[in-house]
Amino acid sequence: MLVEVLLHTRINGLGAEGDLVKVKSGYARNFLLPKHMATIATMATKHHIELLRKRRAEREAAEFQAAQELASRLQKLKLLFTLASGTEEQEKVFGAVTAQNVADRLKEEGIEIDRKKIRMERPLKELRVYNLSVDLHPDVTAQLHVELVPPTDKAKGKETKTKAETRKKPATKKTKSSPASEEEERASSASE
Repeated sequence: MLVEVLLHTRINGLGAEGDLVKVKSGYARNFLLPKHMATIATMATKHHIELLRKRRAEREAAEFQAAQELASRLQKLKLLFTLASGTEEQEKVFGAVTAQNVADRLKEEGIEIDRKKIRMERPLKELRVYNLSVDLHPDVTAQLHVELVPPTDKAKGKETKTKAETRKKPATKKTKSSPASEEEERASSASE
């Protein structure tokens, strides 16, 4: 037996807030009604439907507008990731950039986006420019420019110098001094 219910929240596969849907009575009685996700549709609740639809339309318009503004902001943005590479001729890098890395960098820029909304087939590993799609709204998708660059030559030079300097420094060992050499040191310091 089917009953008509008014949904209070969005339920995937069933409907959105304010929709009148027909569901099996057991589903309504055991799941939707106890969790306050829906109410049985009566004449009074049908009047309430119009109010919910107006609220939903206003909320969806605001979300759509915010998503468009964010999309234009993302399209102007270019994220640079510096990854270590083996040689200058080699286009592969050590490590990779994942959707979580991109989401963290966007957070540093003041933009909160869930990593699941950033579409990547696989982690980024080659030194080049990528155009990633970001799903901001069911009707709005933004393009984000991400570039992987090798470390600068200056940074490489500094790293090699510091490593070379640490290798060149000889280890100083303390040797035991003989009693005769200690007496000579005392005598020379006393004569001064």
